[in-house]
Amino acid sequence: MSNYSNNIEPRNAEASYTPSAEDLRIFIRVATLGSFTRAAEQLQLPRATVSTSILRLEKRLGTRLLQRTTRRVGLTGDGQAFLERCTSVLDGLDELGSFFRRPDGPLEGRLRVSMPLGMAAGPLMARLPEFLAHHPALRVEISSSDRRADMIVEGLDCVIRAGAVVDESLACRPLGLLRLGNFASAGYLHAHGRPDRPEDLAHHWLVDYRPNPSDGPVPFEYQDAGTGRVIRVPMRSRVTVDNSAAYDAACRAGLGLIQVPLATAARAPGLVGVLPDCPPPPMPVNLLFPHHRHPPRRVRVFADWAAGVLNL
Repeated sequence: MSNYSNNIEPRNAEASYTPSAEDLRIFIRVATLGSFTRAAEQLQLPRATVSTSILRLEKRLGTRLLQRTTRRVGLTGDGQAFLERCTSVLDGLDELGSFFRRPDGPLEGRLRVSMPLGMAAGPLMARLPEFLAHHPALRVEISSSDRRADMIVEGLDCVIRAGAVVDESLACRPLGLLRLGNFASAGYLHAHGRPDRPEDLAHHWLVDYRPNPSDGPVPFEYQDAGTGRVIRVPMRSRVTVDNSAAYDAACRAGLGLIQVPLATAARAPGLVGVLPDCPPPPMPVNLLFPHHRHPPRRVRVFADWAAGVLNL
């Protein structure tokens, strides 16, 4: 790329040139991922198509947008300024594109969603055929992980997450609250006895659930029936897991107590409820998406459907 600058005439852009929406989308993906190859993979395009799109943008605009090195692709000053305008431009185009469509008409295109493993393996997936039957022209791509997702890097339209919202850069649509319970396996209770009071927890084990590497140990939490105050009880742990499937499996293997949604426990044979008078506080469930003046209709419709399926 050493002779690349010879192909650009700085500040000599064609006055009438308007970048295509496809070129803008490709530029945004390359800029956020810092890689032509990864952008091509996510967009499901040949790498040559991605490279040609960026070259066309830079030549027509008359400035270098990306700084290429052997290790990474970064934004130039002009590239950073251009990126900040691209998202709002594309939002406007999406809004115009749907302006004359029926508000209750079928959805089109692709919807990329990330959700926790438990939800992907539960009712949302089971009832997804109903949603797609109403929107046969829509393609849904689901990424399932209990870890926090980087929406920009992963090219996601929205994320469903349970728990407190920690990324203030994302817009939030509350879906409701998950009711939780305390559970152990029959084998664990046979070996260690049943805890009847919070004071008994000092003699028991808790499966440590940390979906994100930066998370610290999670204590046993319960809501005081009299005051409504959330009380946290530190507990011993012999095993740490990073996803809900392993969390459930560790409990059924007799490695300790867990706190999971009641609906999840109902689908997991072998779990026994304990401390029914000390339930964990309900867990908020939210749909997160990048800040928009008006989120895409496909995201709004999917959020309404998901809230109905989850019955939150």
